[in-house]
Amino acid sequence: MNETLNLDGALFDGYAIPSGNTFILVIRAKNGFLGCGYISLETAEKVGDAAAIVTGVKNFDDMLNARVKSVSSAAAGLGVAPGMSGRDALLKMN
Repeated sequence: MNETLNLDGALFDGYAIPSGNTFILVIRAKNGFLGCGYISLETAEKVGDAAAIVTGVKNFDDMLNARVKSVSSAAAGLGVAPGMSGRDALLKMN
């Protein structure tokens, strides 16, 4: 499932991939992405991607409202930090 999200006029691509009893969720910004707990921050770090991870989410709205749990160093370089909302993290990575 693919959905376009509009945050303050900025467009983001949301992807929901069915996986057993849940979905793997990712929202892509121009310079990074917000992912659910299924996503490996270790891999994002290894390849140099800007990534922020939120957990306990079931849909895109949950992701936008959740607090970021962890970030890659590339995301930190864009001003993304643990504790900020997923929405704010995406705007910083756009």
